[in-house]
Amino acid sequence: MVTPSTELWVAEDLLAPLREIAALQTYPHKSITAQVAAQASRVAEVDPARIYELVTPPLCSKVPHLVLQWMRDTGLLHALLPELDATVAFSQEADRKHKDVWEHTKAVVWQAVPRPTVRWAAALHDIGKVSTRRFAKDGKVTFHGHAEDGVRMFRRGVVKRIGFPDDVRDRVEILILHHLRPGQYDGDWSDAAVRRFGREMAPFLRDLLDLSRADVTSRRPGKRKRCLVMISELARRIDALEEADAVAKPLPPGLGNELMAALGLPPGRHLGELRTRLEALHAAGEIQGGMPASYYVEQVRARDLLAGIEIVAPRNLAPREPDPRK
Repeated sequence: MVTPSTELWVAEDLLAPLREIAALQTYPHKSITAQVAAQASRVAEVDPARIYELVTPPLCSKVPHLVLQWMRDTGLLHALLPELDATVAFSQEADRKHKDVWEHTKAVVWQAVPRPTVRWAAALHDIGKVSTRRFAKDGKVTFHGHAEDGVRMFRRGVVKRIGFPDDVRDRVEILILHHLRPGQYDGDWSDAAVRRFGREMAPFLRDLLDLSRADVTSRRPGKRKRCLVMISELARRIDALEEADAVAKPLPPGLGNELMAALGLPPGRHLGELRTRLEALHAAGEIQGGMPASYYVEQVRARDLLAGIEIVAPRNLAPREPDPRK
């Protein structure tokens, strides 16, 4: 435990009380807080990589909101993360205290899963709101482009003071940039749109969805539930489409062209009937799936699968001659 002292601390020791807050889930002795506050600016003397090592475990504890508030009270937050410090008492909506960006951020960090990338992204996801707040004529407040501005602030300032490991830095940046996207899902996205989102976010999807869930801090139970349901539905659709897409197709693409060339068939519905017969044989386990087109051409011949199928060529289209090489 950190004990009161009147001596000038080693700069790194200014961050030591964070361990106590995380372990005891309470603030340290008032005298400790006062001493840190008197020397807070000296934290800039600490190597950025070491700052990351000292701050991250407390930030991933059960009381990250206390950790952040104590850093704010002592001035450590202003010294290390002035971008976040600027959100204190910065309103998102008129006359609604819980919509203060700082209070919202602490709630998001507390709700976030305790993985370093998610907790750091939760702490920094809204820093761009300070520079992008605009008041519309109808009294509404907008923050257009705050994710992009947040990334610029992260690159230009935060990473110079906090020495993130390369992989963590890159993931936190991506999470800040895209933190709004899962919340934009409303159930009306096409399968193609869901596939595209899942594909683009694949390396970061788990963290992004977890951050999005934590970002729901509405005090209206109905609204909160709806938002969380939509995020979970998006996750389920991504999984379902990936599972469906991963199933091996029984017949190769372009098989119709191969059948026409090898058997002298014209285009027409008979090709669909022939494909249906091949698919039925595959489903029954009588022929293999995923084979070259030539395999299925031979199956058609060997099993006389054209028998009973009416072959009707489109008007003015002469039947093809079978390719003797196939």
